[in-house]
Amino acid sequence: MANYLKDKRIVITGASSGIGEAMAREYAKMGAKVVMAARRSEELERIAAEIGNAGGSVAFAACDVTKEEECKHLMEVAVEAFGGIDVLICNAGLSMRALFDDCDLSVLHRLMDVNFWGTVNCTKYALKWLQQSKGSLVGISSVAGIHGLPGRTGYSASKYAMTGFLDTIRIENLKKGLHVMTACPGFTASNVRFSALTADGTQQGETPRDEAKMMTPEDVAHIVAKGIQRRKRLCLMEWEGRGTHLLKKFFPALVDKLFYAVMSREPDSPLK
Repeated sequence: MANYLKDKRIVITGASSGIGEAMAREYAKMGAKVVMAARRSEELERIAAEIGNAGGSVAFAACDVTKEEECKHLMEVAVEAFGGIDVLICNAGLSMRALFDDCDLSVLHRLMDVNFWGTVNCTKYALKWLQQSKGSLVGISSVAGIHGLPGRTGYSASKYAMTGFLDTIRIENLKKGLHVMTACPGFTASNVRFSALTADGTQQGETPRDEAKMMTPEDVAHIVAKGIQRRKRLCLMEWEGRGTHLLKKFFPALVDKLFYAVMSREPDSPLK
């Protein structure tokens, strides 16, 4: 796997923390040329300096993925730094935790802007380079993008939208050698859980789940790398994702009940 990623030009959004940061560090160690993107430029600069000091090839650009022009600029930075793009990983994401009954609609708009439109914006300006390199387009989705997750209506909707978009891009590019993969981590110990929006749009601040029992960002980074190497179309990472994908085909009503039961047991669950 390390040899496969060597000299690959990889653009990663949401790279200032969590899964995105882990990917940037791990892939740079494997010899990839990494371009990091996030809104927090000071964090990008710090992480990029550490990667560079360790001998990695890295560039970065501050980028709010909801802004089309900033996504265009990100791809220009990648091409200027490394001459093209082999892999785009659309990882920037936002979560939520609230019943739809109580939720301000601005919360759902915000999630669609980041999770869905962020993927669309970045793909638009990376696509010609990915087609040229016959590279990989990767969307970091979720189990919530496989089956509706109660208390996360906007999150599930945005991840379903991402999946539909990526599936269609794959079909449109069947004759062009483009690899498109939807990756679905389970619950992961990352900052996205702390920044999840509540019903009124404020940040959750603390995760209700036990972080020690979750996947680590480094776990996700390695599994995604294997998926890219194998040019998988769907990358499921643990039993929750695989079980949901399988059971939904045959027992969708059972999955509804299981999801309700699991989410209702969270501390301070919004489910009554």
